[in-house]
Amino acid sequence: MKGLQKLAGISAISQGLIYIIAFVYYGAFWSYPVDGNSVEKMTHLEENQFLFSMIYFLMYVVFGVLLAILVIGLHEKLKHTNNPIVTIGSLFGVIWVGLVIASGMISNIGLAHAIDLMDADPDKAFDLWVTVSVITESIGGGNELVGGLWVLLISVAAMQAGWLPRSLNYLGYIVGISGIATIYPDELFTEIFGLSQIVWFIWLGISLLTQEKANYSSQPTAYE
Repeated sequence: MKGLQKLAGISAISQGLIYIIAFVYYGAFWSYPVDGNSVEKMTHLEENQFLFSMIYFLMYVVFGVLLAILVIGLHEKLKHTNNPIVTIGSLFGVIWVGLVIASGMISNIGLAHAIDLMDADPDKAFDLWVTVSVITESIGGGNELVGGLWVLLISVAAMQAGWLPRSLNYLGYIVGISGIATIYPDELFTEIFGLSQIVWFIWLGISLLTQEKANYSSQPTAYE
């Protein structure tokens, strides 16, 4: 149990760092020709396929694996409360894990197929990539409803159990509500969710590791 809490803490901090890497990559290094034609766009994707695929693998697949560890860790920590909110929230967490990992795999495989079509028909290749992008955004990138519900419900359960700092749980409310609000097509809510979740993940991870260390230190030794 204590080992799981430590893994959950490390996973939470790592997820926050993945968000930061993604923001830096898209803010400083991503130069997608938005106003270009289909050939220019697909050529850019082909030239940057390896890096783009690695970033998507990190953002979705690796993030999803770390999320699974965190979801289980939080559930194990809160399940003793017998609060149905914990069970419901954990269910949304598991669903989010599946959606996030699926998004990354669909995106990378879809990009590879789109690039393979370039020589035969660049326009058809671009149409395929647009379809893949819409699917990816719909289930794991642009709609954070499921993730928002998980964060909100777990934060409510933690608050009711008197676990974790109250200010951290209040931040969880903000993260969760902004995630749910992404069902409205406005980039503002997605940005609020992403930025606030960076802080939430890292703060949560530090709290879990601090508690785990405190619990270990408080154990009596064989010489006491």
